[in-house]
Amino acid sequence: MDAFTRFTNQAQGRDRLFRATQYTCMLLRYLLEPKAGKEKVVMKLKKLESSVSTGRKWFRLGNVVHAVQATQQSIHAADLVPRFCLTLANLNRVIYFICDTVLWVRSVGLASGVNKEKWQMWAARHYCCSVLLSLLRDLYEISLQMEQVAHDRAKREESSSQVPLGYSVADEETEWLQSFLLLLFRSLKKHPPLLLDTVKNVCDVLNPLDQLGIYKSNPGLIGLGGLVSSIAGIITVAYPQMKLKTH
Repeated sequence: MDAFTRFTNQAQGRDRLFRATQYTCMLLRYLLEPKAGKEKVVMKLKKLESSVSTGRKWFRLGNVVHAVQATQQSIHAADLVPRFCLTLANLNRVIYFICDTVLWVRSVGLASGVNKEKWQMWAARHYCCSVLLSLLRDLYEISLQMEQVAHDRAKREESSSQVPLGYSVADEETEWLQSFLLLLFRSLKKHPPLLLDTVKNVCDVLNPLDQLGIYKSNPGLIGLGGLVSSIAGIITVAYPQMKLKTH
């Protein structure tokens, strides 16, 4: 109970819970819309989704400052590739949150002259760039992990006088895809924060790709992706050791 209280006391924790609720409503609405007699339930889900989305904007008002701080931290990363990817990703997040704030100001009637469609496209474009750059960093980290796992396996085979049962050099040459997938599985299994971050970013990229018209998805897929991403975010907030660290 104390852990839950600490979690909900954090702005990020509350935002993740609201986000999970928002995308759950979107997913349920998509599943119920084709069914007869569910019109009232669908309307209630739509209203709840809209209310939660509006509430989330209050939690995001200070995210520009957090994104600027994250940019300052990523500049000092020791490895060049994460430094490049994360710095650019965080800069795009800063611009995204600025666009999001402008849209919020318009929605409350403080700047009715703002072109909503134009700012929404800018927000989607910079959010998409941020997520893709984060995914690029994940792929780089995965390649390092796979290299390490392959190196460890090679050392074990050198020290062993017997080839493991069911494995041969010919198998690796002819069934390279199976070998690659097995290596990928072992690498991610050894590094759960990397797996969690990769899954989160893959799910996050669906919405902006749909908004930009690059890859059209249905609300059900976007809702499912948003829900999975939100659960991954909740895990990283509740258990900080599951957050992918920058070295």
